[in-house]
Amino acid sequence: VPQSLDYPGSVRLLGPVCAAVHSHLLSLAKEQFETRYTPWLQWTAFPELFPEILDALESLQSPAVSLSLMKLTACLERALGDVFFLNGKECPFLLRDLLASQELARVFGQSVMDVLKVFVGSPRGLNLRNVLWHGFASPQEIPPKYCSMMVLLTAGLGQRLQSHLQQTQLTLVHRPFRALPNLEDLAVFPDVTSEGLSVLEEVMKKSTFVLKIMLPYWEDALMKFKSHRFADCAVLLLPQLEMGLRRVFAALNRCPQRLLTAESTALYTTFDEILAEHLDDGRLNQLPVFLGEPTMEFLWDFLNHQEGPRVRDHLSHGEINFPEFPKEAANQLLAFSTVLLLRFIDEDLLSVLKERAVVQSLVRPAQGYSARFHPVSQLKKQVLSCEKSIGLWPLLSLPEEAEEAARAGHSEVDACNSVVTEIMSELCHHLPEGLRAAGDVGSLPVESIKLLSPVLYLILLLIALELVNIHVVRGKTTYEYQQYLKFLKSILQYTENLVVYTSQQRNKWSEAITLTRTALVKVRTFSAKKQMLIHSARKSTKSRKEFLW
Repeated sequence: VPQSLDYPGSVRLLGPVCAAVHSHLLSLAKEQFETRYTPWLQWTAFPELFPEILDALESLQSPAVSLSLMKLTACLERALGDVFFLNGKECPFLLRDLLASQELARVFGQSVMDVLKVFVGSPRGLNLRNVLWHGFASPQEIPPKYCSMMVLLTAGLGQRLQSHLQQTQLTLVHRPFRALPNLEDLAVFPDVTSEGLSVLEEVMKKSTFVLKIMLPYWEDALMKFKSHRFADCAVLLLPQLEMGLRRVFAALNRCPQRLLTAESTALYTTFDEILAEHLDDGRLNQLPVFLGEPTMEFLWDFLNHQEGPRVRDHLSHGEINFPEFPKEAANQLLAFSTVLLLRFIDEDLLSVLKERAVVQSLVRPAQGYSARFHPVSQLKKQVLSCEKSIGLWPLLSLPEEAEEAARAGHSEVDACNSVVTEIMSELCHHLPEGLRAAGDVGSLPVESIKLLSPVLYLILLLIALELVNIHVVRGKTTYEYQQYLKFLKSILQYTENLVVYTSQQRNKWSEAITLTRTALVKVRTFSAKKQMLIHSARKSTKSRKEFLW
């Protein structure tokens, strides 16, 4: 952002313009609006949003303008990203960086981009996008004239874009929308029934988690869910969850200054900080201690983990098609919100509500929740999937010549099998006693295809044992940590090379065996040095026992 851009002065100058634009839009009948502006809104890939916004501007419902602006800024960000790709290759993740890009300035002109920065691109301006999406603004705080101005700006951008496309003979291509991934893994709560909605309606009016001034957002979210507008429900609820958790975070950690809105001179507190283990000053964040592990893991799964749905991120950046937003996601969000709000009500009311079956059906899964999308959880799932897949290999038939070659023997294969047996015997000593028989190398299908099956079983067992002891990695020195990472990367490199050598295109099985022997020797050598986590864990346990003795 150029230092010469006077944000406060620009806001003052644009105020009367916004008021005039607002009066103009309100004077138009819907048919007039669509005739005059719809052609310039097609570039957003969501032109049907704008008649809805016009209805919101005419309505007397206070959350409608905030909801419209949140959806409009998300839609605009996505469309501007599509325009960026006319000239650029890597689209900036943050809206402020996107608006500052030369790629957009070449299309729309620098003065137009500066106006956008005043409205949505900088904390020194109105910062409408962040103020709303992070839950700072109450329903009455955002003047409708700013929403009207954003509508007209979007139409103006469309007009300029069309002119640019005609001059350059380029075609605007819209990126496909995302589908929320892995929602079935998050379906921990039962479907929210009308009785469940009634409980939430009662609780949100009495829970200290919800500020009275913000209550209209919660009420409107319920209305949107009932009318099957599930994206609207989520868009309204997510900023309110962040705002409520920010208040709890600030109170528990005794840092009231962190309740600041999106000030130009200070970083404001977002979900990333709220859910972090430690504060910026190194102190332990008290929010996870207060909420408990199941609640924190649900929040991380739903909002932050890369493999999870990351609902807030995808919605706020316009990556999801609003009309196709799944009911299941809104359902889980409402159910979780109910359980969370119950933590902040009077004890007498809580004891009464807990007697209801519908409340019990929500509280029970919440209390037993464990992470689905944490990297450790994902790795566990992958290990089990691989084990199941490899277990099916003996059912596959080999070509006759391959069977004859296997019967004749292969010195390098025999050598590999010997190393597999040696390493597996060592690893099995680290299994719990009840599992050692099941992990015995004699039970492995060594005669399956014909070497790789036991080798991959070996790697899976190694991963599983290391995963169980992952906490021990903190005890390693920097040098030990680097050596350990180097070892893991060598195993990863082996498996990646194995995929290439055994593919139908390459079919280099002899080279795969040589590769396997080299990898096995590395595993045996590293294991002999007692540098794996299973060895560190055993040392730690032994030291603790000696200390206690």
